[in-house]
Amino acid sequence: MADTKAVAAPSSSGPGKHGAGSNPWLVLLAVSLGVIMVMLDGTVVGIANPVIQADLKASLSDLQWVTSGYLLALAVFLITAGKLGDLFGHKRVFLIGVAGFALSSVGIGLSAELADIIPGVSPIGALIGLRVLQGLFGALLQPAALALLRGAFPGEKLNQAMGAWGAIIGLSSAAGPIVGGVLVEKVSWESVFFINAPVGVIALIMGVLLIKENRSQTFARIDWLGVVLLSGAMFSLVWTIIKAPEWGWGDSTTLTFVGAFVVLIAAFVFWQSRARQPLVPLSLFANPSISIGTFLMMMVAFAMFGAMFFLGFFFQGVHGLSPLQAGLYMLPMSAGMIVASPLAGMALGKLGPKITMAAGLLITALAMFLMSRLGIEATFIESGIPFVLLAFGLSPVFVGATEIIVGNAPVELSGVAGGLQQSAMQVGGALGTAILGAVMAAEISDTLPGYLGPAAGVTPEQLTLLEKAAAFGQAPPGLPEQVGDAVHLSFMDGMHLAFLVSTCIAVLTAVLTLFVRAGRKTEGAPVHVG
Repeated sequence: MADTKAVAAPSSSGPGKHGAGSNPWLVLLAVSLGVIMVMLDGTVVGIANPVIQADLKASLSDLQWVTSGYLLALAVFLITAGKLGDLFGHKRVFLIGVAGFALSSVGIGLSAELADIIPGVSPIGALIGLRVLQGLFGALLQPAALALLRGAFPGEKLNQAMGAWGAIIGLSSAAGPIVGGVLVEKVSWESVFFINAPVGVIALIMGVLLIKENRSQTFARIDWLGVVLLSGAMFSLVWTIIKAPEWGWGDSTTLTFVGAFVVLIAAFVFWQSRARQPLVPLSLFANPSISIGTFLMMMVAFAMFGAMFFLGFFFQGVHGLSPLQAGLYMLPMSAGMIVASPLAGMALGKLGPKITMAAGLLITALAMFLMSRLGIEATFIESGIPFVLLAFGLSPVFVGATEIIVGNAPVELSGVAGGLQQSAMQVGGALGTAILGAVMAAEISDTLPGYLGPAAGVTPEQLTLLEKAAAFGQAPPGLPEQVGDAVHLSFMDGMHLAFLVSTCIAVLTAVLTLFVRAGRKTEGAPVHVG
């Protein structure tokens, strides 16, 4: 059993002794500015990906790592980052996260220049490395921000603060495609990342002036071996999924990475059962609701991030839209979540998690099925209807899974349960991008030769190049119209299959919601520090 320690959260009578300044709403604004950078980058890259691919000559697996590397860094480091805040102070960790995120964003915009002065590094390699670094700093931001809010607001105002926090997060996610579209189309893809610099400077200034330190009074020990084992396991898993279509699923390299994942995840579980202060206490998973809630969070992120990854290529490569037009086409899903999230909270309160989350997953399945029927010339309305449905399907699962994970955790583990929830979302997003990308690539390889036909006279080498182009929905210039049509049709087949896979996952996952129960509403729950 883990040796876990906790301190009480601020009581309802007012902010804790280590709480933030006299005006908690200004503290909310300060920490929100930092987290807005993280949320914008989570949605804006889908718009920028096609331009990044063309400018830096990136492959599909390169672009998957632009997203997956960032998400994995977030996922693996979130719980560790929360414990660093306990140990060294949440304000200090938050400000380091803001500064590091802003600086790494500037570095991403300068990837080509950095590659010129660093021997052996390509521009896309520099970009991926800096995205991983950006994800690590983003992980420092999120748990620290929530801890600072918990310390700043008295108990009776904390729910209002969380509601405002959710609205800000939803608004920044919705703004991502539009902001990204404007910047990519009117300025450059680099400006998508440069914009974080002024936001970061403002967040730093406000943080220094408005936030007071908020740290645990109990010493916390970092489970560094657990961090290394979990990081290695997740890297092995996602790298296998991305590269296996290229290597072959039966190839010795693929099997080596699969074996590495199995060994590392087994070692991680074994170590967590022995460590005095484990990274992820296994006692949490003794509660079936927490285990199922974690899986639900992973699956809904799988569907959301996987969908966003392909849609940018569909709208810009196949549909022929500009980056700004693509952002507008994707707005119904992002904006719909702002409306759907508070409604989902009300439904959970009245109907409970089983009915609400099952309904949400079935709506998600319907939305994914409709996306699998989208045609090349889909209108704004034809794509907007499944996007709105997806927003109203995903929101109950996001809100409900959070309530199930944190609410069912023992009070002494409430903090680490919150970190587990965020990690599950990020890991699910990374796996969704990787697995659906592999499914799509395999379908393109199967269908493209049939669309080309023998009359096209394509050599095996040319077919390989066309398959790579089809993964982006882009036909190489200067080719006959028949070849371009074949590339687009095979892309659509791959995208349709990916959405059908997501449809099946959503239906199967809905069954699991029947085995969860509502979380406990505990006032003054302690903040986990061990």
